[in-house]
Amino acid sequence: MVSLICTLQHHTADVNWCAFSRNLLATCSSDKTIRIFSSLDFSELPFSPLTGHGYAVHCCCFTPCGQFLASCSTDGTMIVWSMGTGEMVDAFDHPGRSPVRICALSADSSYLVSGASDGTFALWDFSSRTLRRTGIVDEASLVACSVSPCGQIFVTGSTNGDLRIWNLEAKQLHAERNAHDLGVTCCHFSSQIHIEGEVVTVRLASCGQDSLLKIWTVSQLTPAGCTMQLVHTLTAQSAPVLSCSFSSDGRLLVSSSVDKTVTVYNASQGDLLHTLNQHERYVAACAFSPGASLMATGSMDRTVNVWRLGDRVIEGGEGGESLAAETTNASWKGKDRPGGHTRLLVRDWSEEDVQAWLREEGLEALAGTFRNNDIDGAELLALSKESLAAELKIDSVGLRNKLIRRIEELKATLVCTDGPDEYLCPITREVMKDPVIAADGYSYEREAIQCWIDSKNRSSPMTNLPLQTTMLTPNRTLKMAIDRWRSSRS
Repeated sequence: MVSLICTLQHHTADVNWCAFSRNLLATCSSDKTIRIFSSLDFSELPFSPLTGHGYAVHCCCFTPCGQFLASCSTDGTMIVWSMGTGEMVDAFDHPGRSPVRICALSADSSYLVSGASDGTFALWDFSSRTLRRTGIVDEASLVACSVSPCGQIFVTGSTNGDLRIWNLEAKQLHAERNAHDLGVTCCHFSSQIHIEGEVVTVRLASCGQDSLLKIWTVSQLTPAGCTMQLVHTLTAQSAPVLSCSFSSDGRLLVSSSVDKTVTVYNASQGDLLHTLNQHERYVAACAFSPGASLMATGSMDRTVNVWRLGDRVIEGGEGGESLAAETTNASWKGKDRPGGHTRLLVRDWSEEDVQAWLREEGLEALAGTFRNNDIDGAELLALSKESLAAELKIDSVGLRNKLIRRIEELKATLVCTDGPDEYLCPITREVMKDPVIAADGYSYEREAIQCWIDSKNRSSPMTNLPLQTTMLTPNRTLKMAIDRWRSSRS
């Protein structure tokens, strides 16, 4: 089941993009603003809206822990915002000041790519905000961009219909010409990678004016270059497809279209799971939350719909339905949810707050067990699949999995304070010394992830899903960025 849980009606013009961090939702619009909401209760943060762009804001993206947000605009600039205060941290101009249509951060936040209407792209060092490289696609506007999870390549999509893959030296490794007739509109790499010998393979989704959504495999052949192979062509939508996005675990793929629909697919088989028909005009944006339990869609009807995905959808087990989804909150303009416990840090919740949270999440069946075991916020965060089974005697595997997913979402509200968010290991919460990329696409401290793999049965610390391989790839770009940061503090 996919349920519409709220409709945000804050923008006064077309909504162009949606992006989630672990605890925030950002939306940007042709009204020149970016709005920031809590992804727990969808109340607008006190410093929202963010104003600083002179024209329409086309795209925005978070750093991994949500410490910063980057946005780009028709005014030819990119702005970096602090998500702690809402203040403008930095602003820089795309070369030539051409309208910037797209921007994308690498997974380790070491660099930012921007693409513009004059066909140029720029590769920026995100820490220093300095220009590293530029490139150009002739006779086309760049409107799509995504960085691979390994951070070594990025793809651009243009209005001439081509998809092009580049390395960090701005050297073109592959060109898939006429990937979409009449033009590409969006592209997105899955965060899941497969490593076999010297070959790194990742999936790429793309969509375009030809009303098609396509899934590709991109294989990076060091140092020879890249290859692309088309895996699926999806035809469920009847008009240009404007946006597409993989879920964080790579199981789901969502797309949005001029035909006013949002479609959700099983990404592996390309099977249509749901078609959603709640927007009144073109749907220009779609995005999953990190835990894949939430989804946001933005439209030219000036609204943002937030959806909750049931467990069967997350696991790819529901088959194609066309629905005007079940609605639990038809319109929500930033008001507090009942109870108010979401205003507290999770670790400060009382036992009563935990009980209220269980009810809101549809986990009432666990209320008695939690009450009998005096589970407060701190105890809730300490729970694991093993303790749920062995200590709390929760026999249902599905119930345990659902609870763990909800707990992981709550953990995102804990504040990282030991260093820049993108430099912290997700396991130790300390600045990394030897960062490596695991098969889930996330970077970790080598010793910490190796210990995790050895003791946690090859599950991902970020998604709780099995790792396809235990191979770890050094993240040299992130290590250099951390070393520079350390040197600047000494």
